[in-house]
Amino acid sequence: MPKRAKGIGLLSGGLDSILAVKVLQEQDLEILGITFTTPFFQAEPGIRAGRTAGIPVRALDITEEFLRMLRKPRYGFGSQMNPCIDCHALMLQRGGRIMEEEEGDFLFTGEVLGQRPMSQRRDSLKSVENLSGYGGLVLRPLSAKLLDPTRVELEGLVDRERLLDIHGRSRKRQVELAAHYGIGQYPQPGGGCMLTKEGFARKLRELLKLYPDASGREVEMLKYGRHFYLPGDILFMVGRNLRDNDKLEALSSSEDVLLRIPDYPSPLGIMVRPPSLQKESLEVAARVLIAYSDAPVSHSIGVEWTHRERKNMMTTGGMTRAESQKLMIT
Repeated sequence: MPKRAKGIGLLSGGLDSILAVKVLQEQDLEILGITFTTPFFQAEPGIRAGRTAGIPVRALDITEEFLRMLRKPRYGFGSQMNPCIDCHALMLQRGGRIMEEEEGDFLFTGEVLGQRPMSQRRDSLKSVENLSGYGGLVLRPLSAKLLDPTRVELEGLVDRERLLDIHGRSRKRQVELAAHYGIGQYPQPGGGCMLTKEGFARKLRELLKLYPDASGREVEMLKYGRHFYLPGDILFMVGRNLRDNDKLEALSSSEDVLLRIPDYPSPLGIMVRPPSLQKESLEVAARVLIAYSDAPVSHSIGVEWTHRERKNMMTTGGMTRAESQKLMIT
């Protein structure tokens, strides 16, 4: 019996990745999907895409590898802090490991030549492939006829004539294919990665400047609350609502300093692992917290702070919200 080729597909969750699977399913191929999770994007869209396409999917957490790459991407950033070429290469690297473990034959993606200005140019697709270490093994079924043949096409394991030649930013052919395959509901393109969002990117730059060794925990905390820059190069977070308070407390560690106002309704404040507990920094943090509580700014207020499971109290006056905004990272 001839060998049945096995492909490992990177599923972003969008229509293109679903269609890439459907195109390959018209041939006698074994297909496994993989999707990724980091603080910047989640695996659930890819899992749903696999369900729609009818294939098994594995979710991989690549947070630590991603953060190492993010600190110095070889091909730089897009409009914000999105290192698209290096990101895709990292995903192909991880996919390649799965391919080797599974004794697979090729990787595939839903990328379309010319659809995105940074990461889906012809030269960018080649750069991604080379950086991943799996040159010649990355199949793009939706644009394959416009690209150099991959090894599995040359070996006849995948029929190149049954692949497609989609090009550019128009979605017309994809919409027609979705109707052809009976795919009624699918997500609209774009908007899935936090690194493309201007406000989040600014906060992330500040975090990496203050904490070059920031972990996924600290990055996840950026999604919640108001953020302030304190004396001593310290990041201070104040919850906006109960959900923020709960999320920040759940993400806190013993190295952080948690601040509360016991006598008035108040948000939670967190000094993110300060290098040292300086009185000035603590007092500024307490004054900022008072500004967002129901405590009167004109009075001295007791603020409780906890560090390494030890509780302490300090008394200080507050500042106005207008004054606090001079310290805010927006």
